[in-house]
Amino acid sequence: MTTSEYNRAVDQFSDGIFRFALKHLRNEMNANDVVQETFVKVWQKHEEISNEKAKSYLFTTAYHVIVDWVKKEKRNGELGSEAEQLRHEEHAHNFDIQRVLHEALNTLPEIQKTVVLLRDYEGYNYQEIAEITSLNESQVKVYIFRARKALQEHIKRIELVV
Repeated sequence: MTTSEYNRAVDQFSDGIFRFALKHLRNEMNANDVVQETFVKVWQKHEEISNEKAKSYLFTTAYHVIVDWVKKEKRNGELGSEAEQLRHEEHAHNFDIQRVLHEALNTLPEIQKTVVLLRDYEGYNYQEIAEITSLNESQVKVYIFRARKALQEHIKRIELVV
């Protein structure tokens, strides 16, 4: 990948990587840090990466950076308190499906959350998700199916309360 191709990749994919990181981390500063670290790691290997594989390589790198970030935060005990606080928020009088969906996403196991975000928010196909997450396509399909079922059940429970 040349310098100009790298710069185009930054322009083209930084927003998508930011959204992907933000959905996982629920913190803009941390998501910006993930984007920055992703592009630094890609720049360090830019000569080895073909331009055709840039998108896949960027999201794979971002995924690994996020996983490392989450592990670090869990060791420090910082992520748990934020997630617990989100779960205990009072429900607003108006039913806000987007808020409920974000809440439901945060209850999923990390790998299910990742594959759903890549598929439904970023529009990747199963093969691309498999490459990014180092899973096979069958595993990706199973995780997406289970995640969607869990999301559906979570939303049904909320609807019963509202």
